[in-house]
Formats: sequence, structure tokens, C-alpha cells
Amino acid sequence: MSDYSPSPEFAKQAVGKAELYDEAAADHEAFWAARAREYVTWSKDFDSTLDWSDAPFAKWFVGGELNVAYNCVDRHVEAGNGDRVAIHFVSANGDDDRDITYAEMQREVAKAANGLASLGVQKGDRVAIYMQMIPETIFAMLACARLGAPHSLVFAGFSADALRTRINDAEAKVVLTSDGQFRKGKAMPLKKAVDEAVEGTAAETVLVVKRTGSEVDWHEGRDQWWHDVVTPAADTHEAQPMDSEHPLFLLYTSGTTGKPKGILHTSGGYLTQCAYTNAVVHDVHPESDVYWCTADIGWVTGHSYIVYGPMALGASQIVFEGTPDSPHQGIFWEIVEKYKVSILYTAPTAIRTFMKWGPEIPAKYDLSSLRVLGSVGEPINPEAWRWYRDHIGGGTTPIVDTWWQTETGAIMNSPLPGVTDLEPGSSQAPIPGIHAEVLDDDGNRLTDPDAVGYLVLTKPWPAMLRGVWKDPQRYKDTYWSRFGPDNYFAGDGAKYDEKGNIWILGRVDDVMNVSGHRLSTAEIESALVHHSKVAEAAVVGATDETTGQAVEAFVILREDAASEADQADEGGALIKELRDHVAKEIGPIAKPRSIMIVSELPKTRSGKIMRRLLKDVAENREVGDVTTLADSSVMDMIQKGMTAPAND
Repeated sequence: MSDYSPSPEFAKQAVGKAELYDEAAADHEAFWAARAREYVTWSKDFDSTLDWSDAPFAKWFVGGELNVAYNCVDRHVEAGNGDRVAIHFVSANGDDDRDITYAEMQREVAKAANGLASLGVQKGDRVAIYMQMIPETIFAMLACARLGAPHSLVFAGFSADALRTRINDAEAKVVLTSDGQFRKGKAMPLKKAVDEAVEGTAAETVLVVKRTGSEVDWHEGRDQWWHDVVTPAADTHEAQPMDSEHPLFLLYTSGTTGKPKGILHTSGGYLTQCAYTNAVVHDVHPESDVYWCTADIGWVTGHSYIVYGPMALGASQIVFEGTPDSPHQGIFWEIVEKYKVSILYTAPTAIRTFMKWGPEIPAKYDLSSLRVLGSVGEPINPEAWRWYRDHIGGGTTPIVDTWWQTETGAIMNSPLPGVTDLEPGSSQAPIPGIHAEVLDDDGNRLTDPDAVGYLVLTKPWPAMLRGVWKDPQRYKDTYWSRFGPDNYFAGDGAKYDEKGNIWILGRVDDVMNVSGHRLSTAEIESALVHHSKVAEAAVVGATDETTGQAVEAFVILREDAASEADQADEGGALIKELRDHVAKEIGPIAKPRSIMIVSELPKTRSGKIMRRLLKDVAENREVGDVTTLADSSVMDMIQKGMTAPAND
């Protein structure tokens, strides 16, 4: 039994059992048919499980009909769980906290559906939603699902130009927004970006939630207040069945550079896999757990593991409007203590930020209610994994390190907390029902541990994207051309270790070629963070005339080490120490050409590091669009900094 084996007590109560692996291996389609009937209420049962005759365009649960909103709300009320809290809403300033039960949720979603219908929204119409982490955003998403009107959520930190591109591509009929949002205690405008974005688009109506009370420009005939349209609407609405392949939502990827891809997800398969994975990976027991996914609702994690997965299960969860450092650096742990959160699903970037702030902050709070921890968004380095377990999980709590994408729709690789002996830093293996392998350039499965290859999905899965909106050729070219029409190339580099665990190494774009050696930026970042003085690191590959590419590192020091760097020849001694540390951990070929010590890294509001901006700095290019950053001034500080060049 390893240090990271599940305890007998946990294994006994776990939702995900070892038998699932055997069942999935015996019959792929029968396995998923069973999950669909276990986790989804069908208005009409499906005739066949999978139609893959037109690969790579899949149809799952063919002939079946369901309503996603009914599955997420109404059926729980009908089952007698209307008094169960669906959402513990924690407001940014603590002045508007409220608990919303499933019965209240049913009424609010019905009102929103009736309100949207009164604005002319019908089945098939697209609705753009540019809103923050407030309950009305969830009401709107589920109302769209109820009507069969695909929603296109746009992260509320995107610029007006990025929003316009998405409204235009989706041909959205209605845009939902709020007057403003609270960021670190201050009211910030939101509708202003919509006013700029909708000019010249097909959008007929802008529906506005009053959140901050800020003054907004008003366009008579186009703009409508939520409280005038939705609040007085009838609080009953009959959900209509939709085909299993009816479009549920579009979610655009690729940031603001190039033409964004509208990733299309449909109803039956997506809901099945979201509910199943939320149950077996996060070990959700709806009758007793309080679950918290800290992602922003504008990203796919917010779609799958705030709205559709947990609500299909009938779980109680936290929705937090604020940020990890506002009103103070202990707010996450204060929420965990107050609401007795039992399952926490967050990002490695957030974990490394908590590490930087120090363990004494979470130590002030009672975190004993936590029994499952999760990681999502990018590979987590082993050092952060262990810190998370020791200081947040009391040294015993299992961590599910999950790998998946906007395109996959739901979790693909992850340990099962009641079954798997955990390996810090690795998503380990495909979950039951998923087939993923690491292949070489010729499409052969790698067998040598530590040989770097490509992560490829070799069988279709229910939550898979059904295409790129209005661009089937781009869908085929982007995802299905590298290894043939039956093999989905995820775009990520990966390797096996000697135990057979899969290690995700980040985007193939982030696998550098230095003098003919393939190096993973994630691996070098992990080595840097393993150093006792480093809190966080980001690595990019920059063009180099001699080696092809060179390693450029950007490092945030732990607070006690920052003053040392200031006194030690402007950090020169420490930087040499860090470069030597990477050479020792990985090899001399991985030594960074330069290391810049910075106070912060460029991150989106969801905590994702924007490495393309660091690459611009490393290659002395004009820095690209910074509108998605939580703090755009970070790039100004980095550009004014000095790199410490290699001297050997």
C-alpha cells in the first residue's frame, strides 16, 4: 500500500468502483448506454448508443429525447428534494449572500425561459451571455437549455472586440449582460463593452441584470432590464423534449488571436458524461456533500462542473462572485469553513498562489470538512500537489488531477479517488469508458518510459465536440487529420512513466526543440517550482540561432526569498542557483538561457498564465492583446524588467 492509496473507509463509500474499468473494457457502447440511463432522465429512450458511420462526426444516444434543464432542476423537485440547496451564493462584498433551493431554482429558470420567450427567443436561436459569477447567469443558461436555444457564454473579462466576434459568428439574437461586476470591492462596468460589441451585429435585444447599480448608457427599443422582463414573468414553464443531438451551447476557444473556434456541444452525450464524471471522479454524494468548483462560469469548467454536472446530480454547491484575494487572502478557506465544503476543485495556478502566500493562512481555518480535492486547467507540478494535500487536505485527502479540454466537454484522464494509488503531478490514466494513448510521430503507442509523444483519443466519447460552428473542414483539419479520422489529437504532448501513468506535458506548441532534444515547458516549470525559493514559474521557448529554441523562464519567488534576491547582486547568484537546479533535475540541456524574476505573471481572471505574451517578451516582439488579463499592467512591469543572461 503506497502513501497515496485510498483508505479502506473512503473506498467503501466511493461512487467510482474498480468494476467500472472492467465493464467499460468489455463493451464500450454498452458501458455508455448504461451510464446514460443511470444519470439522465429521457423523455424518449434512445434507439442506438453510437453512430460513428460519418466519422469524425458522431451521434450519441440516437433517437433519444431529453430536456437538459429538466434534468438539472425539475426532476430533483419532483423527487422530493426541492428544499435542498442548489446554490450557496457567496457575493463579492458579502452583502448579498443567499441560498437558492432547487424549488427556487425551478421557479427562477421558468421565469427566465418565459422572459426570453417574450423577447422572441425560440428553439434553435443563439443567445450570447456576457455575465459574471452570479445566479442569474445560471438561470439564463438553464433557461436557454429549456427552450432549446443554444447559449454562447463569453467570459466577462473579454474585450468588446472579442465579444463582437463571438456574437457575429454565432449570429446571436439576444445578448444578456449586467450593468457591472464587482472586482476586489469595486464596481466595474460590463454593459459598456456590450454597447460597443453589438453595433453592426444581428443582435436585436440586450437584456441587462442590475447588479452594481452603476449608471449605464441606455438604448431604447434594444435594451431591456432583467427586472422588467424576467422578474414579473410566470414562474412555471413546461420543458419541451429535445433530440439527444440538439445543440446545447457554443463555447469559443483560441483567445482573441485569430478567428475563434466555436466549439459545439450537444445535449444527451454531454450531459451523460458531465454527470457521470462529476459523480465518480469528484465522488459527489448529493444528499450530503457541499461541492465547490472555483472556475469562472465563462470557461468550459464552469459549464461542465458548476452548471450541468453538479446540477444533473442534484448536488449543493458554492458559487463565489469574488476572487481568491478579496476581501482577504483567506477568503477561500473562510468559505470552506463556513459552508463545510467537502469537495474542492480548483486550478494549479491558484494552488501555487496559495503556496506563495504561505501555509499559515489556511492554517487559521477549520478545513476538516474537505474529503476530496481536485485540480483542473493545466498540469499540476508534484510540489504544488503535495502542498495542496498537506496544507489543505490535512495530509490525507485524495487529489484528483484531471485532464480534459473545452473540446472533450468533460473529464477524460483522472484517478478515481476510491480506487487509484495516486501519483503526484500525473492525471494517471483514462477514466472508465475513455480510451487515450501516447503515440509517436508514426502513430505507434510509445512503450519506453519518459519518451515524449502525443496524447491521442482512440475511441469516440459522449461529451465530445460535434464540430466547429459553421466550419466542418476546420474541425477535421484541427483535430482529426494528424492520426487519421478515427483518432482525435488533443494537441498535448505526453509521456508514460515506469508505472504506466500518463504525464501531460502541455500543448505541443509548448514542447521545445533545443539542439534536437524535445523538452517540455511544464517539466522545466515543475523543476523550478521544486526549488525551495520559487513560488511559481512560467517557461517559454524562444527562437535561438544556435540551438533552434532556447529556454526562457519567468519566476516568482517565495516572499522570504525575494529580499535575498534584491541583496544578492540583483539576484545574479540566485539565478545561477536556479539554472544549476534545473540542470540537476532534468539535465544541462534544459538550463534556461535566461531567468527573469518577476512579482507577478500575466494571468486571465480564471488564473490561466498567458504564455504567448511571455513569448512576445522573450523574442523582443510587440506584446499582443492583453485585454483578457486580470491585470494588464503586469506586462508593463515585465517589459521594464531585466533578464539575467546565461554566462556559461
